[in-house]
Amino acid sequence: MCALNIVIIGAGALGSYFGGRLQQAGQNVQYLVRKNRAKQLKEYGISITSPHGNYQFNDLHITENVNDIEKVELVILAVKGQHLQGTLTDLKFLVEKGAKVLPLLNGLEHISILQEALGNEAVLGGSAFIIATLDEKGHVIHSNENHDLIYGPLHPSQKKICDEFEQAAGSAIMKVSRTENILIRMWIKYMFITAFSGVTTASNLPIGTIRRYPETNGLLERVLVEMKELANAYDVGITVENIAQALENMSGLPDESTSSMHQDRRKGLTLEVEHLQGGALRLADKVGLKLPVIGTLYALIKPFEN
Repeated sequence: MCALNIVIIGAGALGSYFGGRLQQAGQNVQYLVRKNRAKQLKEYGISITSPHGNYQFNDLHITENVNDIEKVELVILAVKGQHLQGTLTDLKFLVEKGAKVLPLLNGLEHISILQEALGNEAVLGGSAFIIATLDEKGHVIHSNENHDLIYGPLHPSQKKICDEFEQAAGSAIMKVSRTENILIRMWIKYMFITAFSGVTTASNLPIGTIRRYPETNGLLERVLVEMKELANAYDVGITVENIAQALENMSGLPDESTSSMHQDRRKGLTLEVEHLQGGALRLADKVGLKLPVIGTLYALIKPFEN
């Protein structure tokens, strides 16, 4: 097996988990991080605690300076939406070295931003499903069975890197799936997360309490319907079956479950409302569509953004 040269930008819980699993499988993984995270990684390293097995890194390749990176074929971009703009200069440098970029951000607005900055051929489609957090030492605590990474080409020229990543990730302890229809998969996740994060954060309640009140629970479906209309306006074939599936997924969650945005609100951290609900509203504006429920949730969450 020939190892792939992978750079992780955004070594939070998600980037550290997938980066760690790829390194564990023998890939060449480097972390491009900011000063505080670099200091933490140098002091404590990374360890993963997971239902799928724990892993302790002994040999980490960390840099704060993009100029230190000599070889790169794939960049996994795992930052929060509000940090996207700050990565563009580094990404341009890495793309000029021949890298393709696999973004694992929530939402969809970032795809067109990245394509505009880096060119259509450089940007793959991707989505991650994992519940993980960092503890006080910056170690990864992975708390459920899901550790799914879905990816696929958004341009015909990307077949080669998709083949290489498929091979690289094949033996890694994570569920990786390649799809030729990545855009639909990204929209399905976007509609779910816009509804789930919007209603839990605006109401400041976990899903169990929301489900007990039909009036509040009904907001979830109304957001999903608006997201379907938005996807359809962009010629993406989201259907009523997708809405039903999303509602079924939400009804199966334990009562105390909530969104990461709601957890961030509880902790007083910056919220991803601009990237998720704000992004949906901007995409709607471009095609002359009104999203009244999403607009209301956005307005209610906005005061807690920072």
